Amino acid sequence: MLRDVLIQKGLSNREAEVAELVSKGLSNKEVANQLFVTEKTVKFHLTNIYKKMNVKSRAQLIVWCLPHLGFVENESRNEPKAPAANAAYGASVAQTIPAGNAPVSGTPNIIPGRSNDIGRGNGDVGMGM
Repeated sequence: MLRDVLIQKGLSNREAEVAELVSKGLSNKEVANQLFVTEKTVKFHLTNIYKKMNVKSRAQLIVWCLPHLGFVENESRNEPKAPAANAAYGASVAQTIPAGNAPVSGTPNIIPGRSNDIGRGNGDVGMGM
């Protein structure tokens, strides 16, 4: 879908491929590896893309392409609408999740800054002597 829009905008097939990969977050090196070209070739294509698309940077290119990327549109369409009752339930469940650093049952209490010799056999947590 994005590639078709880019081609209609005047980009060549290869330039559209490069723009699409860049818009998905790939670096120049990753684009070059995926298309079996050099990084210099990717930079050359990007220069041409910027001129044709009338953008000045990689960020502007990505922002321009975002509405045309299929996965962005699909995510917003496929989000299930939760009923109000479920939303309230989800909020109460989220509040019951314990936080902090309480020890898991069955494990000794480890104190930072102490030796915490656990293997003594008498159950003492001592100073490591």
